[in-house]
Amino acid sequence: MTNHPQPHVLQQRATMTDDQGINLSTGVTFDIRKLNLFYGDFHALKGIDMKIPTKQVTAFVGPSGCGKSSYLRCLNRMNDLVDGARVEGDVLLDGEDIYAPSVDVPELRRRVGMVFQKPNPFPKSIYENVAYGLRLQGVKKNSIVDEVVERSLRAAALWDEVKDRLKEHANALSGGQQQRLVIARAVAIEPDVILLDEPCSALDPIATAKVEQLMMELKQQFTIVVVTHNMQQASRVSDNTAFFYMGDLIEMGTTSQMFTSPKNERTEAYISGRFG
Repeated sequence: MTNHPQPHVLQQRATMTDDQGINLSTGVTFDIRKLNLFYGDFHALKGIDMKIPTKQVTAFVGPSGCGKSSYLRCLNRMNDLVDGARVEGDVLLDGEDIYAPSVDVPELRRRVGMVFQKPNPFPKSIYENVAYGLRLQGVKKNSIVDEVVERSLRAAALWDEVKDRLKEHANALSGGQQQRLVIARAVAIEPDVILLDEPCSALDPIATAKVEQLMMELKQQFTIVVVTHNMQQASRVSDNTAFFYMGDLIEMGTTSQMFTSPKNERTEAYISGRFG
């Protein structure tokens, strides 16, 4: 490499290498410190520390009910919508605490977009699904909307399949196409981060392969965090993997390290299929 990271980045990377071996040369998007999540009296997440690198794919894995999706929702305050949910600790996005009273939550969710397990296109045309966020932001110039819709559909590897069908209802698309449409809708508002909560669990293998390829391409522009039950998927698409169990972060490291030489015996048992 001809470009040398700044000294503070080198220091961050050295610290993480000592602990987890994760490459932070691209920067740190999320710095999470002592995160606890409660649903009423239930302690769902327990004192989690984590750094999520910029423009890499980080996968959260673990058995059902281990807290990985709850943790994902902490990153854009979706748990605010759950009665009795309470978060303690620090969640820093580019150095700023997203739980500070001054935070504009709608703007946070624009910066940290989310794609859910089941595709959820709006009951509108393909075009209007992608344009929706721009309309909310007050963009009215048709040429700008047209440009963003095309660019976003291309980014989601969907343009060639729908360019002659933009006025059709989004529900006319297949499940895999709907999921990529939802990703295009997230991309259109130019977030910093895209959160994906088991985005392929309802898809067939061909559609899954397209979404996986899309994740690997999108990390050139965005920080990607994905929850998955599929160990093979995590190994294929992610740069880093975090293993959750019973509300604890058991281990996090580069995906290659986690899948070849995990440090914790519970991680090895889960990845090898002995439980979960």
